[in-house]
Amino acid sequence: MKHNFLRVLLITIFLAISSCTSTSDKTETQVNQLSSAIVTVHKELITRNVEYDDSMSEELTIATWNIQDLGRTKDAEEITKIAQIIRHIDLVAIQEVVAKDPAGAQAVAKIVDELNRMGAQWDYRISDPTNSPSPYISERYAFLWKTSKVKLLTSAYLDSELEEVCDREPFIGKFQLTKGKEPFYVINFHSRRFNQQPEEEIIHFKNYPERLKTDRVFIVGDFNIDENHQVWDNLYRLGYNSALKGTATTLKTKCVEHNYLNHSIDNIYYSTNSAQLAQSGALDFVGTCENLEAARGISDHLPVFGRFKFK
Repeated sequence: MKHNFLRVLLITIFLAISSCTSTSDKTETQVNQLSSAIVTVHKELITRNVEYDDSMSEELTIATWNIQDLGRTKDAEEITKIAQIIRHIDLVAIQEVVAKDPAGAQAVAKIVDELNRMGAQWDYRISDPTNSPSPYISERYAFLWKTSKVKLLTSAYLDSELEEVCDREPFIGKFQLTKGKEPFYVINFHSRRFNQQPEEEIIHFKNYPERLKTDRVFIVGDFNIDENHQVWDNLYRLGYNSALKGTATTLKTKCVEHNYLNHSIDNIYYSTNSAQLAQSGALDFVGTCENLEAARGISDHLPVFGRFKFK
């Protein structure tokens, strides 16, 4: 009887260890596969930049990324992966930086620290918490840029003129290329949810060229509506265009028929009067359905980018 009990106990322990090892191996495999997908993103960006001459004073590669709940939810490995994904960009606008505690700002600083270890020198600015109707929807924004390519001309600021009409008022930065002659603006924005009429916020963006006295304005972010919505028509009539067309930028919770991509809501809007689009797209760091769970630990959005030549 005693021997039977010991035999059952040993079998139970063996099965438990095997289960834990299997789970651990699965997790490690997912992490390795995600790392491979990120390396692929690196290679694609390097390939895209083969024709990119950094000495050309009027070229800029800009990206925007809603990094879901950027704060204490991101561990050191995820911070490193975020830095790896954006390292070849000149200027990055980030949305969804946690505002309720210092962890959001600290996470941005950690990303920049990782970027600085990868070769180029970076600088950054983080907004104050947005003046939102509820503290639960308030966020911070961030700008990150390579100092060899871009410089910030004045303090970046939240747009107080839109504070009453936007749940999260935009974050505005005035920049200049280090070898450029004229400044340009980046409007960093995260709209309210798609079922809460984000177009009532976006309609005000048509005033930016007049307000800022220039059409060298990039309007970037997560808009929760796509580029075909009629709210953009006023900007299109002013000569603006979207860098991405019909490009899915969000991640599903589960793969459906081998597809993990969902809505086309992250984009970069630019004036065709002042800039020519050379290339654009979403940086798909997922790669396969097997990587989806690990990828969603980084964000439920893909970063999107545009490479521009100023006129």
